[in-house]
Amino acid sequence: MITRRSSPYVFDEFFASGKEESISPFLTSSSRSYGKNLSLKASLVSAASLLIALGLQFFWIDLAHIFLLLVYVLSGTPALIQALKDIRNFEVNIDVLMTLAALLSILIGSGFEGALLLVLFELSASMELAVIRKTKEAVSHLNKLSPTKVYLWSEEGFLLEKSLQEVTVGMKIFVQAGEIIPLDGIVVEGSSSVTLSHLTGESIPLSRGVGDPVVAGACNLDGSLTVEVSHSSQDSTLHKIIEMITHAQEAKPKLQRWIDRLDKGYACVIICLTLLFALLLPLFFQLPYLGKEGAIYRALTFLIAASPCALVIATPTAYLSAISSCAKRGILLKGGIILDALARCKKIAFDKTGTLTTGNLVCSAMQPLNPAAEALGLSTALSVAGSLERHVKHPMATAILAKMQKEAVSFVPLEELKSFPGSGVQALYSSTPCFVGSRSFLAPKLPFALPSFDVGSTQTYLLIGEALFVFFFEDEIRQEAKSLLKRLHLEGINTMMLTGDEEHNAHLVAKEVGIDQVFWKLKPEDKLQKIDTLSLEGDLIMVGDGVNDAPALARASVGISMGKVGSSTAIDVSDVVFLHDDLSSLDWLVKKAHKTLRIIKQNLALALGVILLATTPALLGFVPLWLAVILHEGGTLLVGLNSLRLLRS
Repeated sequence: MITRRSSPYVFDEFFASGKEESISPFLTSSSRSYGKNLSLKASLVSAASLLIALGLQFFWIDLAHIFLLLVYVLSGTPALIQALKDIRNFEVNIDVLMTLAALLSILIGSGFEGALLLVLFELSASMELAVIRKTKEAVSHLNKLSPTKVYLWSEEGFLLEKSLQEVTVGMKIFVQAGEIIPLDGIVVEGSSSVTLSHLTGESIPLSRGVGDPVVAGACNLDGSLTVEVSHSSQDSTLHKIIEMITHAQEAKPKLQRWIDRLDKGYACVIICLTLLFALLLPLFFQLPYLGKEGAIYRALTFLIAASPCALVIATPTAYLSAISSCAKRGILLKGGIILDALARCKKIAFDKTGTLTTGNLVCSAMQPLNPAAEALGLSTALSVAGSLERHVKHPMATAILAKMQKEAVSFVPLEELKSFPGSGVQALYSSTPCFVGSRSFLAPKLPFALPSFDVGSTQTYLLIGEALFVFFFEDEIRQEAKSLLKRLHLEGINTMMLTGDEEHNAHLVAKEVGIDQVFWKLKPEDKLQKIDTLSLEGDLIMVGDGVNDAPALARASVGISMGKVGSSTAIDVSDVVFLHDDLSSLDWLVKKAHKTLRIIKQNLALALGVILLATTPALLGFVPLWLAVILHEGGTLLVGLNSLRLLRS
């Protein structure tokens, strides 16, 4: 029986996290439900009050004014408080513009139009907040994966409940079946199956026992594990992923930064123009100052029509939606600026091993090398080779065992088995000496010279008595690579391979998958120089494994790592990380980048269109105040909804 002792919770990290107050651990369930979407609830009550006031104004004007006052209290008070804060910080922005417009509406006797502006502005702001919250679902989901408490073994054998922040490297934590592994570490006791589906969408369980690594965020399925912590909470794989997505959502592309700078100066210009029109229109067009045909009314309508709410949210909501959509697919990006760069790239350079290939060897062929081997047969040779190799851990041994399983060949009994690390294995099969291993291991045991093979593959040799066989191995090509290259070519993208492998191997893989250009026998510094040269011809994507390709990945316009979860190097060095090595997602990512730019252009066209089409008619008196309000807030809402289309796969 496991005994647990609790220690107090530490909630300081919650307040430092900047998370929404409604999920605070200090709130009761009922209080939490009241606080959720509070601004949206208030704006809906305001909208209902405005409708009642509009209905009552025809037969009970005093009661209508009471409901109208309620609208100004519910929607106007938050807007006024925010506007005063902005003014105190010497910021003139959209909040200031909208609050000023609502107050001026009251002064000129258009209280209902001002109330409509406040209600729609609050509704639009609530919808905008919902859009942004929707686009940040990936981070919210990952934050939920990160437990706030862990169980540590004490010296007395008790389980102590501790805050995640209190755990340091070297401590031993206990993870029961069904729990999320809170920190990266090494299993020191127990065995279980874990799945990374929460992180990558990959649902295949992985077996984990003593000595195996586990990563934060993985789900422990069916057994209890004691894990020695190898990384603190701030250095864990899960924290790095959360940090990367958060940074991506906060990093602003060039266009967005330009619009943010424009917003501050733009608001001041609009206020000055509004004041100027209010003063000068009566002088040139013989208009009164007050009334619904007056200069102040028209200037106020211009102020609302020219406000850039839709323009300001046109880019951030689109980038956030695209980043969130990519994160759900297991693709991490370091900011919306990466989407811009991806859309510009017309060339993609691939590393070979671990990128176009899996990095695993496959036994591609077997061949008898003398008459004795032909008489013995390939089936017997495979049985003996597999029986020898199952006692060692080596890529070639794994490939032989996989071929043996595929061919449905059985193991045979062996005697006096001896392993020579790095060389080979020997044993007795039916009292006959047999050997499997490298060329240098077998050569001294033969009265003749071993033949050489220049076929671009790796070989190992098997000797059973006098029967000699050779096994050929090749790097396994990713199943999705060939179809991906076809799709990229259809998109007009040129492809190339940068590899440190020999020329024959490089061309063999390139021909198989359909690569346009091949550069072989490149060291890391050679790859970097080649990327430098290729980048002079235009923006370039580099796809590698995130470790030995690090310099080239960093130099390319966009560096993409095929890094499994747990590879912190891949997360650190690359602009994009494919969490579960799904190479087939590459063309999807490029298309997503192009679609993001199209959505942004649509958003900007819509936002600018509303401003350009409504401002001049507003000054001429063709657009009433209420219609300007609807056009302004309706445009903002449409821009937000258009951006949400990027959340679709």
